[in-house]
Amino acid sequence: MPATSSALPALFASSRLHYAWVMLALTFLYSVFITSALGVPAVLILPMSRELGWSIGELAAPQGLRLAIFGLCAPLAGGLMLRYGPRVMTAISGALLLAGMLMSITMTSKWELWLGMGILLGLAPGITAMQLTAVVPTRWFVTHRGLAVGVLGSAVATGTLIFMPLAAWISEAWSWRVALLVPTIGATLTWLLFLWLARNRPQEVGLQPLGAEAPVAVPAAPTANFLHLSLRALAAGAKSRMFWLLAFTFGICGVSSFGLTQAHLVPFCNDIGVPLGVSAWLLAVIAVCDMIGTIGSGWLADRYDNRWLLAVYYGLRGVALVWLVYADVSTIALLTFAVIYGLDFIATLPPTVRLTVQSFGPDMGPAVFAWVFASHHVAAGLMAVGTGISRDAIGTYAPAFLLAGVLCIVAAVSFLATRRPRLAAAA
Repeated sequence: MPATSSALPALFASSRLHYAWVMLALTFLYSVFITSALGVPAVLILPMSRELGWSIGELAAPQGLRLAIFGLCAPLAGGLMLRYGPRVMTAISGALLLAGMLMSITMTSKWELWLGMGILLGLAPGITAMQLTAVVPTRWFVTHRGLAVGVLGSAVATGTLIFMPLAAWISEAWSWRVALLVPTIGATLTWLLFLWLARNRPQEVGLQPLGAEAPVAVPAAPTANFLHLSLRALAAGAKSRMFWLLAFTFGICGVSSFGLTQAHLVPFCNDIGVPLGVSAWLLAVIAVCDMIGTIGSGWLADRYDNRWLLAVYYGLRGVALVWLVYADVSTIALLTFAVIYGLDFIATLPPTVRLTVQSFGPDMGPAVFAWVFASHHVAAGLMAVGTGISRDAIGTYAPAFLLAGVLCIVAAVSFLATRRPRLAAAA
């Protein structure tokens, strides 16, 4: 490896600043750009339709495939990350992302649409995004682990939500192809930076995880194939009530976040007479508040009972969604909703990851979380489709938003009745 790549970790090893913070920054930047690939195409359907002459349905179908692939990759990504480590998987992920974005920017035929925007842009973030959120904090942090998960969790959601209004503005000023070029350049630069400076474990640079009071042994590298590792994680999780509770409630998180507002907030606002530009900026407000809320949730997860935090988060989200349906249509009301909802958008992630690692240990925990996350996006995909069908059938989004709100309240109550999990080894 290049001398500068080896020298930087060595420099941090002799300083008071732990290299875990560098890993956190590298992973945050990469996650912001790679997950933007999930959301940006959704706001470009209309200009793409006008230029290419394809219908909305023809353009939307590959984007539904992309969301489904992203979620369904998670269980396999858990085994792949255990088997090959973050650097190898990030190398593959970045290459797939670059190929998918370049194909999407230059596409002129429908097979390029399906392969680029549908398959490649689903696989690229699917095999790393949420796994990096679990693996990097688990391997590099003992203290501040919840905070680290919160920072990376904010990157996953905020990357998507920030680039959606930005892409809408760029597409109006120039073209949808230029709008796709911006996250492509950012993803390429942060991908190369990660490959240059990142390491799989702190022990590779002569360090222990941040806050470790005693040397942490590096487990033997798994030799089984990644599918076996993923299924072994599922088998370990399926024996635990906590796994089923987390899978169920994180599915509700997907229903009430990505499956609802990411896909339908803009048309919901259009139904009530809110202009497109205002709707796009509401997403930006949600994004900024999400970053604050998710990082804050990580800080709280290090200090308080994660079950009670999840009960509060789901309860507040449920109330916000129900309130939105009955609130007066005004800019102030929508802005109030965006702030409250944004602070809670994916604040559930840090305590969910911590409860998974506490229950299944620091090595198997991230692989088990991959299955928990799969429930999140499978449920989100079903909600996105179901909400669209409901809106077309009855002419209103109210039942879908009310259903999501009620489910959140059910999730909150379920955590109030849950016992604290036993701590797994080295959790």
